[in-house]
Amino acid sequence: MKLILAIIRDDYAADVLAALTEEGLSATRISSTGGFWRRGYATLMIGVEDPVVDRTLDIINANAGPEITDATSDSTHPPRRATVFVLSVTEFEHY
Repeated sequence: MKLILAIIRDDYAADVLAALTEEGLSATRISSTGGFWRRGYATLMIGVEDPVVDRTLDIINANAGPEITDATSDSTHPPRRATVFVLSVTEFEHY
C-alpha cells in the first residue's frame, strides 16, 4: 500500500478531487499556504494499493492545472503544478 501526498494549488484541487472521486478513489484534503507569495494550496492524502499508484498519478497530472511552458513560466522561479510524494505504508488500521 502507498500513501500519496499531493500538494496542489488551491485553484485546481477541486478538479483533482472530482477526478479521483470519479475513479472511486477517496482523499483527505488539508488546506495550507506556502511559498514566497503565500499562495493557497491543498495537500491531498490518498491511500491506494500498489497497482493503482500510476493511475492515481496520471489523474493528478491531468487535473492539476494547465501545462506550464517556457513562455508562461518565470525562468528564475518556475511554478509547479503539483508536488507529489509517494510513501510506502507498512501498516494501516481503521478504528
